[in-house]
This record gives sequence, C-alpha cells and structure tokens, in this order.
Amino acid sequence: MNCETCQLKELELELTEIRDVLRCILHTIFFHRTLSLVRPKDVDCDFLEITYVQCGLPELEKEVDEKIDLFIAWVEKHPNRRIQVCLSFFDEKHKHPGWFVNKTERIYWEQWFINLHVMSPKGYSKSKSSKGLTKIGGNALEETSSRRAALESSINEVLFHIINFANEKKDHIPAIPDRIFNHEIMIPSSSDSVFGWNTDTLRRVLNSGHPYSL
Repeated sequence: MNCETCQLKELELELTEIRDVLRCILHTIFFHRTLSLVRPKDVDCDFLEITYVQCGLPELEKEVDEKIDLFIAWVEKHPNRRIQVCLSFFDEKHKHPGWFVNKTERIYWEQWFINLHVMSPKGYSKSKSSKGLTKIGGNALEETSSRRAALESSINEVLFHIINFANEKKDHIPAIPDRIFNHEIMIPSSSDSVFGWNTDTLRRVLNSGHPYSL
C-alpha cells in the first residue's frame, strides 16, 4: 500500500498562537478524512480571525487538546525552533507468528506534516520618557497586527491545500467500516533529538511507505 504524504507550508507563529493554529489544521484534516456520521460545528479561533470546522466528536477534541498541551509544554522548554507535527493515518493487520504471540502490524497510508517556526515575541525597548515608551508600544502593536494578518493569510493557504489534497487524493484510502480512521499525532517529546523527533519517530517517518511491526 502506498503512503501519500502532504507537506504543508511552514507557519511562523508565537507561543500564544500554537493552540489556535494546531486546532484549526488538525481538525480540518480530520473533518476531511472522517467517514463516520458526524455533526459538524463551526469554531472561531481565539486569537485569529479564522473559522474552521470540527467533527463534533468530544473524544477527538479531547485527544487533540491533550496533544497540543504536551506540544506547548515542549515548546516552552525549546524556544525559537523549527518543528514538525505529523498526523498519520494507518490500517492495522494482525499476524499470528506463534501459538501464544500476536503481532500487530501498522500500515501507514497517509501522513500530514505540519511545519511550524515558533518564535519568541519581541520585547519592548527601554526608554526613560513616557513618550518614547508610547511610540515603541504603538510600533509593537502595529507590527503584531501586521504579523498576525500575515499568519492568517498563510493559514488560509494551508487550509486550501488540505482541502485540495483531500479531494484529489482518495484512491489510496483503504476500505474501512464507518468509523474514524486509525491515527496518531506525533509531536516532539523530552527524549527527542536535535532534529525535533526521537529515533523511533524518525524510523516511522522514513519507513512510512512500508509496513513495519510494533
């Protein structure tokens, strides 16, 4: 089975925007890759002028939020990094190599790579005069507004990319009963290497086009 991969445009963002951005992107992918009967709901971002659609499945929302919490905790300890978050879909096959041993084989058929550059917010310059502080503060607010508008534009590009890819790439999707596809959200962890992922995660990505045993 071939594994289709989608590399999404890198987004430059700050720590406070991570939750909005990952929720928006992950739920958009899930919505376009869910065969279950769902009750879609529109969700507005907290800090961005963007509305996206969730499947309306509490367990999925909880899973996504828990992963984002772990990711944010990792980013706080590793600032100013370029990082990938990978959402993978897979099928499972059970093998019976022996009388008392069962092996589960994961066959990855689609992977989405979310590329982020998390930057530390720029601080305010010190000045003895209140006028100077006001000017610097005004410039900072204007810069933040401009940067956020650019981020919103980039996110919209990413969302269109997701929709187009999901609509065009369908032949590789396995025939699975009416449910959410098996999936995993891979994020950096405390044991990760300098490349952002640990050895096991890197092995999964490199071998994603072929089945392997867990």
